[in-house]
Amino acid sequence: MVAPLKILIADDHPLFREAISSIISSDFECCEIMETSDLGCAIEITKKNHDLSLILLNMDIPGMHGLDGLITLRDEAPAAPIVIVSAKESKQIALQAIALGAVGYITKSSPRALMKNAIHQILNGNVYLHLYPDNIRIGKERSGSQGCFGSSPIYPELFNSLTHRQLLVLERMGKGESNKQIAFNLHIAESTVKAHVSAILRKLGVHNRVQAILAASEVEISWYLKR
Repeated sequence: MVAPLKILIADDHPLFREAISSIISSDFECCEIMETSDLGCAIEITKKNHDLSLILLNMDIPGMHGLDGLITLRDEAPAAPIVIVSAKESKQIALQAIALGAVGYITKSSPRALMKNAIHQILNGNVYLHLYPDNIRIGKERSGSQGCFGSSPIYPELFNSLTHRQLLVLERMGKGESNKQIAFNLHIAESTVKAHVSAILRKLGVHNRVQAILAASEVEISWYLKR
């Protein structure tokens, strides 16, 4: 029996919470939706619900202080995917959110169908960035040698710690493939792909798929595959 989804909507606009809740309820069965209007209450909810499937977080709710609240909430709920939902259509903010551990960035101007698709992708283990046409390939926008990782660049030597199969998985992640697509193309179980992805994130010291993809785009994966 599939465990019910538990989704937290943290937004200070009741009408928007109602709209998002309606989208989720109409498309996902057995879904428990929790709502709050400020960061403090969101943190309390995460402490009582360690099995959250998704957190939809408005970066402008009381207590957030920009993206500082994302860091706080991520530390309280490291296993729960956090998606920023914002009225700001800013590539810079989106990249900062991803670098700080978010797994998605959705603009409030997105139509209903797009939001539904975004939630589906994120729950399936993918990363969603509406501001980019190809959604995951955002690694070309960099400034300086440290890219989007600020003072914590990914050193190429870390890729030596990845197994051959993990490198193959990372290579296909960079092509924008989902876990299901990677499993099909590599002829392995989807659960095995998920295990490889977790190992890749741990070994590279990153928080999510986008950060791993950004790191991989800095090196030649094919070179490591020849070892």
